[in-house]
Amino acid sequence: MVSFYDPKNRADQHNVEQILKMSGIEYFTRRESVPGIGPAQILVAEEDLPQAEELFLKR
Repeated sequence: MVSFYDPKNRADQHNVEQILKMSGIEYFTRRESVPGIGPAQILVAEEDLPQAEELFLKR
């Protein structure tokens, strides 16, 4: 897994997760701070990174 996106807030995180889900891209989240507080970094498989980046260039 590679780092893909650091959301600004939970709403931003939710939006990015929804776009990835709708596109069939699997992802994981990782919290850098206290669990349950604030947004979590979004990671995708290395082979899915180009497709994920393409989605967000259009955004």
